[in-house]
Amino acid sequence: MELPFDGAISSFYESEAPDPIRNAIQLADKGDIIDASYPYSERLNRKAYERDMAALQIEMVKLQAWAKESGARIAILFEGRDAAGKGGTIKRFRENLNPRGARVVALSKPSDTEQSQWYFQRYVQHMPAAGEIVFFDRSWYNRGVVEKVFGFCTDAQREHFFAQVPDFERMLVEDGVILFKFWLNVGRAEQLRRFLKRERDPLKQWKLSWIDVEGLKKWDAYSAAIRETLERTDIPEAPWAVVRSDDKRRARLSAIRHVLTRIDYARKDARAIGACDELICGGKDIWHA
Repeated sequence: MELPFDGAISSFYESEAPDPIRNAIQLADKGDIIDASYPYSERLNRKAYERDMAALQIEMVKLQAWAKESGARIAILFEGRDAAGKGGTIKRFRENLNPRGARVVALSKPSDTEQSQWYFQRYVQHMPAAGEIVFFDRSWYNRGVVEKVFGFCTDAQREHFFAQVPDFERMLVEDGVILFKFWLNVGRAEQLRRFLKRERDPLKQWKLSWIDVEGLKKWDAYSAAIRETLERTDIPEAPWAVVRSDDKRRARLSAIRHVLTRIDYARKDARAIGACDELICGGKDIWHA
């Protein structure tokens, strides 16, 4: 089978990955959590996951109905390491929602015209109208991390971004937008294991990009950029929720619970939502490099 990027991910795994990362992948069974610092050693049981997810999606339907009736505007942005599970988490949020009122924004790289505009301009036009829930699959935080790591912006442009983003988000919140910011984080060995799986799966190869391949070599640069971004953009009006996503099941449940527990929507069932797992979803302090 022909592999994308001439098998560059397998080549990295075989010859460039640090020995502890390679060994951890080789020794792990399918359901094992590789990262030793993760608070659980195995994935959440599928039966428990499906039971809790079904209950949470009923609550998401209630939330959408309330948003439509009340005119609430909800924006949920997802950032994170490559292969951290952003798309899969968004899919579970939306699985049973009316797509007319729950849309995904996943912008490609800016055009020449967009590059000449105010940095936040192309995102503003995608903000939710009354009754809408908008999911940003990556966001304006590209400038804080990816653009920094790959040199797509200057240091001056990035500093300008950091100077403006708190006020930009405060304006959104003060105007009535209910804003959530998720950072999904995944351990280095688990990230590489997921990339290898994608590389060999014809149905998932489209998820891989040149950025993913080159990013494998830039783990430390990413870590530094992420740490700085979380520290400089975590504000009371729009705090970060960091989700440790080595176990996708726990990550998805925790992200949905985080949103549902923080909005007082009609017919809310707190028992169905359950308790948030603060070991999996918390503030910026639970971020691990």
